[in-house]
Amino acid sequence: MRQSPVVLRADHVSKSYPSSNGKGELIILNQASLEVKEGEIVAIAGPSGSGKSTLLHILGGLDRADSGSVSWGDLTVDHLDANRLADERNHRIGFVFQFHHLLPEFTALENVMMPALIGGAASGLSRERAHQLLARFGLEERANHRPSMLSGGEQQRVSIARALMNRPPVILADEPTGNLDQANTEVILNELIRLRDETGVAMVLITHEREIAARCDSIYELRQGALASLKASH
Repeated sequence: MRQSPVVLRADHVSKSYPSSNGKGELIILNQASLEVKEGEIVAIAGPSGSGKSTLLHILGGLDRADSGSVSWGDLTVDHLDANRLADERNHRIGFVFQFHHLLPEFTALENVMMPALIGGAASGLSRERAHQLLARFGLEERANHRPSMLSGGEQQRVSIARALMNRPPVILADEPTGNLDQANTEVILNELIRLRDETGVAMVLITHEREIAARCDSIYELRQGALASLKASH
């Protein structure tokens, strides 16, 4: 049986900040290690303020660790310059945030197209793919609506479509259902699982909801800077 390739890896990642009283350091991550394979959905749980978002930002190259290493597939990203890092991130990582981060002055279609346009793709092809992604999420009739005209669930589906625009092997999602009611939470979670099943995209989900974590292939818990495996994929 073929072993699935590792698409995201963190090796002994540590991160700390100066404490608020100016004495000593506040340790956020302490030797955290993680492997994510193609097609795997990994949940990272832990109490509020435990460093889950910091870890996700380091995994996605939005922040740098003090020590340790992060790799996207065969590319180690720790020492890439800012321009190379941004270009690789745009093609290798898709982001979904709790509060969408859609650009309010652009339509749903334009928001979805944005990663491809930033990457220099032709606007015609990008527009076609963006239409296909919106249709996949049942939003084709919302293509020309701005975010303020969309419900919370619709905005989150637009943000997932945007994350998929460049066909990244990994999606990082920070509390993707944290701002949604139970019905929309179920819709979004089912969509993410269906995406994984159909495309093989790997996902790391930050969540504090046990019901969501239970449906993931692997579960890690972050406490006092340490990352512990609670459930491993088979």
